[in-house]
Amino acid sequence: MQAFKLLIEYEGTRYRGWQKQPNARTVQGELLKAAGTVFQGKVEIGGSGRTDAGVHALAQVAHLKVVSSGKPFPPRIVQKQLNDLLPSDINILQVQNEYPQFHARHDAVARYYLYQICTRRTAFGKPYVWWVRDKLDVALMSQASRMLIGRGNFRSFCEEEERQKSTIVQVDAAELAVSGSLILFRIGASHFLWKMVRRIVGVLVEIGRGNITLPHFQKLLTEHSNEPAALTAPPSGLFLEHVLYKNDAPPKELKPFFPIS
Repeated sequence: MQAFKLLIEYEGTRYRGWQKQPNARTVQGELLKAAGTVFQGKVEIGGSGRTDAGVHALAQVAHLKVVSSGKPFPPRIVQKQLNDLLPSDINILQVQNEYPQFHARHDAVARYYLYQICTRRTAFGKPYVWWVRDKLDVALMSQASRMLIGRGNFRSFCEEEERQKSTIVQVDAAELAVSGSLILFRIGASHFLWKMVRRIVGVLVEIGRGNITLPHFQKLLTEHSNEPAALTAPPSGLFLEHVLYKNDAPPKELKPFFPIS
């Protein structure tokens, strides 16, 4: 068996998320199709995590495993041949050899997401931002974001199906920054629940609007409520930014993927 670690970027607008589905176009499905052609046989591809429909990735990580008795494939050839077959909105940034047991999801120790909120109408950035017309109190939103750090129960911020298992998440980092007409939110955690980041962003925006107080936000973090579901932010502004493995350093400067002045 030959195993590879893939670093992938994709524009998620046209896809029903990462995970392969029988009757929908997905990122994993496109990768499996391309890899099946390159390796002329059965392959295994697994991602570090699932991204929802319409969500983008700056650095998704996946493992690719191939049963082959022939000459090993050099990583640079794998990258070129896969990219030649993939649609233009999926691009493999890097391919490297890995040990056969490497698993993109199980071996990951943290994931970081970036969300871009735009404070003005934009002709070019719509697929990569959530345009919020109201004036937002960024200082208050930043204060709220710091309340996320630590080990907490995010039962109020996930889908019903996720509540059948543990909803405890260790959040390592949460911060806001302003760049031009963008409000940037980054969150890093051990793992994420389905729609968790988008629901957090939706609540942060309501805090910025003055519709939710910090004490009420604290209550949402400690008691179960369905309120965040109605506030779910759109997928367009969300990016899987980094996936960390053992000995990897966390991301540093918080900066936009698509700057808007």
